[in-house]
Amino acid sequence: MKFAAIDIGSNAIRLLIEEVYLDGDQFHIEKVSLTRVPVRLGEEVFATGKISEEKTRQLVKTMRAFWYLMDVHHIEYYRACATSAMREASNSAFVLEEVFREANIQVEILTGEAEAELIFSNYFTQNLNKTANYLYIDVGGGSTELTLIRKGKKIKGQSFDIGTVRMLSGAVQKDTWSKVKKWITSTLDKQEKLIAIGTGGNINTLFKIQGKKPSETLQRKEIQDQYTILNTLTVEQRITRMKLRPDRADVIVPACEIYMKIMDYADCKEMIVPKIGLADGIILDIFKRWKKNQLKKSNISLG
Repeated sequence: MKFAAIDIGSNAIRLLIEEVYLDGDQFHIEKVSLTRVPVRLGEEVFATGKISEEKTRQLVKTMRAFWYLMDVHHIEYYRACATSAMREASNSAFVLEEVFREANIQVEILTGEAEAELIFSNYFTQNLNKTANYLYIDVGGGSTELTLIRKGKKIKGQSFDIGTVRMLSGAVQKDTWSKVKKWITSTLDKQEKLIAIGTGGNINTLFKIQGKKPSETLQRKEIQDQYTILNTLTVEQRITRMKLRPDRADVIVPACEIYMKIMDYADCKEMIVPKIGLADGIILDIFKRWKKNQLKKSNISLG
């Protein structure tokens, strides 16, 4: 069965379609397609506080295209979620009404905490050491979600208004970084050794640039080395020499800064990059709800 997730982020809008294969209680999720459109809603929201008519039109057209793609793939169950930029836009209710009217897609705005929870849910699908301690770091265009995991159990999660597009817009509040540092230092034990888990398009790109294999980790020093190289290049040079997409070439530098700062605060030396994110968590959530509903139907029929 195929499921779809729409992630309306601050930098881009994504449609992820995945197929779930069931064998009793066991399941396997396979990616079918990922469509990404760089609408960059956060660019306006963090500067003006609202979404313009032009960006609204781009969003509506994108969502209409997503509707047709889901129809072609025979998607029965999907969920569309918006994050940081839509949370802050003063006209978000009007924009989402337009999306529903023109594209027939109902969008829900996630709280920062709900976003962090969906991202964290991916942890259980990964083949990780369940006795180790991890710090999930998901960097988006408008916010960064942190989740502390000890021996397979979520201890604490928090969303912070620090993101790549927000940094480029100069819209990060002065005290936000001190809040991040305080949250990390007050949450961790002094002798605790943490391994970072990095999610988001930028860390996936850095992982690819380094030529890493799926089984390998990304070292803190390697992120620093890439940051040093990227920071000496113009956006145009990052596009032509490093073959980065235009909407990735500018945000990847602030993304490096965010990952490095948080890893330093938590004293993390290495990072696992599973190449999953919010959209994967959304689909996992849809699947779990579907499975629970099927179980209820089964119990009713058997009763």
